Amino acid sequence: SEVLAAEAVTCLNRAMAALRDIWEEIGIPEEQRLERTDTVRKHIKSLLDMMVAEEESLKERLLKSIVLCRKELDTLCRELQLGPFETEEESTILQMEKNLRTCVEVLQKQKRDRKQELKALQEQDRALCDILCTPLFNIDPNSVPSLEDLDRYRRHVASLNTLKEQRREEFVSNKRQIILLMEELDHTPDTSFERDVVCEDEKVFCLSKDNIMALQQLLQQLEAQRALNEAVCTELRARIVALWERLQIPEEERESSA
Repeated sequence: SEVLAAEAVTCLNRAMAALRDIWEEIGIPEEQRLERTDTVRKHIKSLLDMMVAEEESLKERLLKSIVLCRKELDTLCRELQLGPFETEEESTILQMEKNLRTCVEVLQKQKRDRKQELKALQEQDRALCDILCTPLFNIDPNSVPSLEDLDRYRRHVASLNTLKEQRREEFVSNKRQIILLMEELDHTPDTSFERDVVCEDEKVFCLSKDNIMALQQLLQQLEAQRALNEAVCTELRARIVALWERLQIPEEERESSA
């Protein structure tokens, strides 16, 4: 800086000497030379004052930015449930402002990422709850979730997905058996639930706990009806055979009748 200052003084002296030579060649009187020299001095002073003012303004902007960044960091740390942010007090104003601004940008990204993941999890949760008829996960949608909250939510959504697949497999398996039993018993679906089971798209059917239980009950009822029909048939066949024996019906007629 001392070298630069010396060069500035040298440049100024060289310029003034050149101006004096020009004024002398022109023939400007001494009084006017003094006035012109004073004008040069004022120009230089005004320029330097303006440069100092600009740098002072820059300093003030940096200091204000530091205050705002610290406030923003305090808010972000509370929202993200992090410890208080500590700065290096020995660093320069420019470096401190840059470090604080960088930290604000990093934490703001963390906040955005958490909010976006929360939104995505909520959308998955709502879709699963509509299918499974279960309550939504209890979390404040307006706050910034902690990492632990997000982890619990992820595990909750994963468990709902597992439950959905288990119930869907059970529904598909029971539906297949129910349709076969209805065809075997010549049974036409006569309730809204039975029609939903037989006709509803597997991806649309509500996989609630009550529906799965009702599905199991329907399957048990049809199985019981088939068992009853089989028992009646067995009894009737036995009676027919007994009558054949009493009436001494030939084997050929028995086979054609059977």
